[in-house]
Amino acid sequence: MDATDRKILAELQKDGRLSFTELADRVRLSLSPCHRRVRALEQAGIIAGYHASLDPKAIGLDFEALLFVTMRSADRDTLDSFEDAVTATPAIVAAQRLFGDPDYLLRILTPNLDAYQRLYDDHLATLPGVQRLTSTLVMKTVVDNRPPFV
Repeated sequence: MDATDRKILAELQKDGRLSFTELADRVRLSLSPCHRRVRALEQAGIIAGYHASLDPKAIGLDFEALLFVTMRSADRDTLDSFEDAVTATPAIVAAQRLFGDPDYLLRILTPNLDAYQRLYDDHLATLPGVQRLTSTLVMKTVVDNRPPFV
């Protein structure tokens, strides 16, 4: 990956809907080489996909919680079952396995505190292998969905 590829990535991170003509102009390439470079970046897995970034509050998801999960055991079957259940829960918008304690960090969006409490009691507390859940409520998001530095 060279400086031109980095420029392409930076422009696409700012606006993934750029036409190839606009992109080529911004990175100072002709259309065909720009198109080839983008396709090569996609095929190499550097560009993993394109998506729309939504504002959770604009779609009624006004409440955000971070949930720290400590597992009862770390055997493969338990972790697989837990991760499958997390993946199947739409309100969990991000999940990361961590080194040390706690074992997982989940980012959860719901319409309000009552909806979060119902989700917590009826579903999250019953996830496979969970020993302890600790919630932290998000006061303010300062940085979100920042593209990686290229």
